[in-house]
Amino acid sequence: MLAAPGELPSDDEGWAFEIKYDGIRAGGYVTDRVQLVSRNGNDITAAWPELADLAGQPPFVLDGEIVAFVEGVPSFEALQPCMHRRGAGAIAEMAVAAPVSFVAFDLLHVGDWTLIELPYVRRRQLLEQLALPGPRWQISPRLSGRGPDLLARSQALGLEGLIAKRLDGRYLPGRRSPSWTKIKNLRVSEVIVVGWRPGAGCRFGRIGSLLVAVPDHDGNLIWAGNVGTGFTRASLADLATRLTALHRDTPPVVNSAAAPEAKWVHPRLVGVVAFTEWTHAGILRHPSWRGLRDIDTDQIKPWDLR
Repeated sequence: MLAAPGELPSDDEGWAFEIKYDGIRAGGYVTDRVQLVSRNGNDITAAWPELADLAGQPPFVLDGEIVAFVEGVPSFEALQPCMHRRGAGAIAEMAVAAPVSFVAFDLLHVGDWTLIELPYVRRRQLLEQLALPGPRWQISPRLSGRGPDLLARSQALGLEGLIAKRLDGRYLPGRRSPSWTKIKNLRVSEVIVVGWRPGAGCRFGRIGSLLVAVPDHDGNLIWAGNVGTGFTRASLADLATRLTALHRDTPPVVNSAAAPEAKWVHPRLVGVVAFTEWTHAGILRHPSWRGLRDIDTDQIKPWDLR
């Protein structure tokens, strides 16, 4: 079951709130051993040996997320090296050096009993009765408080957002349902457009993504990532006209090697993007285009001051 993107419910009545974890969705099949299955049905058990130490009698099936925590906060950036580990030796070494956790947020089966027809509130009660041996196996806490207050607190803690779940909602395998609503914490920032990449598919012959940058403290422009969503046909046509007039052969950024296949432009345009976070390398995560701003580029702050 997948959450639908949306806003906070207008009334908290009939809803529960949980943390939105920034990890890898997985199912946990627990018998006398653990089997982990990815969202697309692949067996990923061998990739996560630190999660092998769990047994269940009677057997049960969990829905949850594989998460890397940094000082108690989920970090997708910390999870990425774990996702790309290959070979038994590297996997075992990473499992000791940077172990992950499985955070369970739903219980789907216990023994021969299928729970998906039960309302969320009952499934949640049964999930909380499991004795999961944290910290490698833990249950996503159900949060107490008003939705707006919880969302503000999650943003202050650097969390990705909240999941609102209807108390009477059934579990719908493989379907995206508004009875689970994901509310993301988004940040907004001004950036400088320094280039673009050609599109493919329905964007063939047009702009596929914009290359954006921010200055460092010495005034050098640092490439901060590509923005490929949030455009309308009209905005793409307008940007194409503007960028054609600003074409240049040389990159205006000092780290141009990080942006292959770029079509560079003079850094004259300032745009606004929504995004989830800055990575430690100064790259925008999940940026979406909001539009142009009529301000000078010298008004843009260095990224590490944001």
